[in-house]
Amino acid sequence: MSDTLSAPSVHGVLDDLQPREVLRWFEALAGIPRGSGNESAVADWVVEFARSRGLDASKDEVSCVLVRKPGQGGLEDAAPLILHGHLDMVCEKEEGVEFDFATEPIRLLVDGDFITADGTSLGADNGIGVSYILALLADEELPHPPLEAVLTAMEEKGKVGAGQFDTSRLKGRRMIDFNWITDREILAGCSGDVTFTVDIPGEFEAVPETHSTALTLQVRGLRGGHCEFDIHLERANALQILARALQAVQDGRDVRVSSPFGGAQNNAIPADAEAVLSLRPDDVEAVRDAVATLQAELSVEYDLADPDVRVELVDAETPDRVLSSAAAQRLAAITLLIPHGVVRWNLHVHDRVETSNNLGTIRPTDDGVRLMSTITSALTSRKHELYDRVAALVALAGGGARIEMYGLDAPEFPYRPDSELLAVASEAFRELRGEEPQVEVSQCSLELGMFSSRVPVADIISIGTELHALHSPAEKVNHRSVERTWPLVKSVVSRLS
Repeated sequence: MSDTLSAPSVHGVLDDLQPREVLRWFEALAGIPRGSGNESAVADWVVEFARSRGLDASKDEVSCVLVRKPGQGGLEDAAPLILHGHLDMVCEKEEGVEFDFATEPIRLLVDGDFITADGTSLGADNGIGVSYILALLADEELPHPPLEAVLTAMEEKGKVGAGQFDTSRLKGRRMIDFNWITDREILAGCSGDVTFTVDIPGEFEAVPETHSTALTLQVRGLRGGHCEFDIHLERANALQILARALQAVQDGRDVRVSSPFGGAQNNAIPADAEAVLSLRPDDVEAVRDAVATLQAELSVEYDLADPDVRVELVDAETPDRVLSSAAAQRLAAITLLIPHGVVRWNLHVHDRVETSNNLGTIRPTDDGVRLMSTITSALTSRKHELYDRVAALVALAGGGARIEMYGLDAPEFPYRPDSELLAVASEAFRELRGEEPQVEVSQCSLELGMFSSRVPVADIISIGTELHALHSPAEKVNHRSVERTWPLVKSVVSRLS
């Protein structure tokens, strides 16, 4: 398989940018669809990339990849170093953009210092990190210890890949992760998370004969964003606005609900949502008035955090079935009452969130409706306490609603001030940049705690690149930051004797 893809919408866009030894791989990755759960093709590509260079490589049943490379340049007998990134990306697109993430390559654009995508999320999270790893695996001259590159799948869907990865295959006890979002810091600690689903039975009924009008209730124009880096910005949650609108239109009227749908992924703040309404023609004007009133209220409430929020009604086809009135009311109530946003601030680390929850998606199912949400916390006990609170809420709602954990209960990775990797990386940073790095202990949840608790990897840091607007169509990466970060990466790995 060739190193770069031939698709004209991808190949060559970054040719004039440096460092080519990193960005060539980022451009290649952009040409391979790799949404969470659709990583098989990119995993095969990485395995072929490695084997074509004489490296040992394998893919497991969920498309996680392990590549081994011997040490070189005098570091052949050094302790192994694990390199970590994740293959998948969050798939979001702008309103009105036609794009199939399962088949189409990301259309890259260069805008000054930034690389972005044409109408979609970019995949720099974690495509840039994976590109550093590929560049290290391809380098035949840089001194480095034996490398074990672990590229996980479905990180963006509850860290499924890392949870099932056979860590007994790893010999390394120190790891550099590349899933960070700034080049000014060295990440030395992070939170954990847990994802859960809430299933609400639909108690489906036929559309009443009197309900000859159908309208789609739409929530649009929200900024969305990352469930951890942007959760403190008080942006609107499209699912909760939809639930609020459902309560408003049902107030005193027999309005039936079907096909609720919203959000892109559990770890992205939902930017859009919709549901189909079936109603009597005589209620149409009152429903439109209720939506207009809510729109006016939202415009004031979110004038700074989400000024473009829109709640709209458009004509729709009559659905085959609708939720019972009780089920629709139960859905709206549970959606509104599940905590979203910052739950508790960290009193030990200034200006950092300790615990938050992102109510991320709503989907119709054969039996009703499913909500999916992700709790992030620096404390396992606080994470479980919040889950228990939601479980109590669901139990009180009744009607057969039930809650279950989804994926893995990912632990936090505590900060270690005596970290050898942190000391080496800090020294390299000072020599290259002429200043002290910031050492970050983050509110975000990465896969670091899963490796430290299972391998066990005793020493982990993360080196990052300047990224913006992750998990959204506005996502972008600063290619000047890539140019600054690559020498740091090379310097750190070459010092690990």
